[in-house]
Amino acid sequence: MDTQIESCEKTIDNSPIAAPENQVKEEKPKKIKNKWRRVKSLTPYSRIVPYIMENRVGSQNFAYNEIDMDIVDKYLKKKQEEGFKGISLMHLIIAGYIRTVSQYPAINRFIRGQKIYTRNLIEISLVIKKEMALDSPDTVLKFLFEPNATIDDVYHVVNDKINEYRNEPDSSFDKLAKVLNFIPGIFLRWTIRFLRFLDYCGLLPKKLTSLSPFHASFFITSMGSLGVPPIVHHLYDFGTLPVFCSFGIKEREYKIKPDGTVYRHNYVEVTYNLDERICDGFYYASALKYLHTLFKHPEKLDVPPETIIEDIK
Repeated sequence: MDTQIESCEKTIDNSPIAAPENQVKEEKPKKIKNKWRRVKSLTPYSRIVPYIMENRVGSQNFAYNEIDMDIVDKYLKKKQEEGFKGISLMHLIIAGYIRTVSQYPAINRFIRGQKIYTRNLIEISLVIKKEMALDSPDTVLKFLFEPNATIDDVYHVVNDKINEYRNEPDSSFDKLAKVLNFIPGIFLRWTIRFLRFLDYCGLLPKKLTSLSPFHASFFITSMGSLGVPPIVHHLYDFGTLPVFCSFGIKEREYKIKPDGTVYRHNYVEVTYNLDERICDGFYYASALKYLHTLFKHPEKLDVPPETIIEDIK
């Protein structure tokens, strides 16, 4: 079911992400042993839905929205002047999604073995190319964030890993794919089926899930870098991915103000593919409204959230 997400009417100043006046120096976070846990206090309806809709492809909902680039461009220009060279809409969307998870943690859930789990951390997958050329190889990189990450954190983590990949012949995922390619086709098919079975049972080794781009909270792709509008990308039945985001090129249109004057509006279209089984439509709509309110007030992503809401037990 295609859904048009309306603009959020509430002001962000009343939201829980407002920065405290006196920022207290945070202690180094403790290492989290388990990145996910089972959600057990769900309603009977929520528990039965994954058995009715058994896979992600059959559970997809699509949402569309626009990002006001008149606001975002001013913000990104200011960040570049502060020394964040090359900061882009990609960094902003990732930071915005992380902040949204900190306030709406149910969108960070996933289905495994027809059971619903929630993550403690946020895993982002991103496809990149070494060069913008047809014959340039591409790969998928994964980034791990805590819910209190700011856009500055996102900028450094993402850029450092991208630079590391472009300076190395292969990423960790590339090396794993090369090993699988040594298996003859007929046996590779059964190998993948066996991995699917292990994944369904939650027995897939953590080493593999940490490398797999399909085991993530959020997959994002920039169609704008290719000069085309966003696509509506499918979800993957293998893995744990509940949300896929795509955004396109900057577009412009002319609008009329209430006083009759005409102005040029710059915007970017963005699409979301959502696994509807992890939370209900009202929750999803509230989270996406909150996310797009952040894009209207991107400076709020410069500081950590005042509070972080944990998912239900």
